[in-house]
Amino acid sequence: MISVLPDTIAIRPYSVADASDVYAAVTESIGEMSPWMPWCHSGYSLHDAINWLMEQDEQRARGLAHEFAIVDSEGRYLGGCGVNQIRREYRLANLGYWVRSSAAGQGVASRAVKLLAQWAMVNTDLIRVELVIAVANAASRRVAEKAGATSEGMQRNRLWLDGTAHDAMMYSIVRDDLPETDI
Repeated sequence: MISVLPDTIAIRPYSVADASDVYAAVTESIGEMSPWMPWCHSGYSLHDAINWLMEQDEQRARGLAHEFAIVDSEGRYLGGCGVNQIRREYRLANLGYWVRSSAAGQGVASRAVKLLAQWAMVNTDLIRVELVIAVANAASRRVAEKAGATSEGMQRNRLWLDGTAHDAMMYSIVRDDLPETDI
């Protein structure tokens, strides 16, 4: 297990050089993540990590997504977070996150969500980020709540996971929710 103090984590843009760290973290975490993240499966490969990372520069340049590595004070890769599915016409986006199994349960994800929400509101014109989480994903729902996201209720059949519709909780963080000072 990686021991981490939540206030020592940071987020930074990904680079292709992160591929082996991403691959190792994903393969370590398949059991915990695969029910909630369809891209995380037993066939996930280093090639998948490289391809996804290579796409991120273009996605960022086009304003379609801003994905970040979550790292500790020693630069160890702990997981990822990002704003994606950006809808410019409504100034909103999805906010997603995941933390490798060996760093889970230490406040890393909730800290990363706070950092990312603050980054999004300062560096884009977004006024709202949404966290859409399967009702059965209790750990991720706790992260959203600890990060200060507002629960807006359940949406029936909102997520399609592993060939099945799942109810989801909708959480949001809006520009007005963020503190005036740094997190």
